[in-house]
Amino acid sequence: MDTDSIDFALVAYREEGVWQLHEIVDDVLDSVDTLAAALRRFPGDGGAIGVVGVDEDFFVLVRVAGPRTRILLSDVTAADEWELARTAVEALDLPMPEDEDEQEPAGDLSLLADLGMNAMDLGLLLDDFDLYPDEMVSEIARKLGFGVLFDDAVGLTSA
Repeated sequence: MDTDSIDFALVAYREEGVWQLHEIVDDVLDSVDTLAAALRRFPGDGGAIGVVGVDEDFFVLVRVAGPRTRILLSDVTAADEWELARTAVEALDLPMPEDEDEQEPAGDLSLLADLGMNAMDLGLLLDDFDLYPDEMVSEIARKLGFGVLFDDAVGLTSA
């Protein structure tokens, strides 16, 4: 993946109830599989959440806990242009999108429900086409409890 296209690549996890946030190295961003493998190295009370924003276009959330990997792609049409998104669609065993005007999320909308963001709220957030990926992830991070850490890491001003 062209590293200039990466807006942010972070891992978030709770250790002893406190959120930790770290950058993810570029060499694991080629596919969802390599990202998931890298996330397994991080400790965490409920696993680790990897979030990668690409070209102000889309983001991928990958959550690993033990052997389980859960994936959410913010816009399935990104699979036509970006390898990371394509590997997410393949890992989800979905067909490639046929209509690039059919922007919709793909994957597990409930992957963060146990942490404070239910599937309905996440779906509503992803349907807001006026928001950039970093703004969407900032809202997710606020709901989960690490919004200030995320905003500082990506250079957003906290609301």
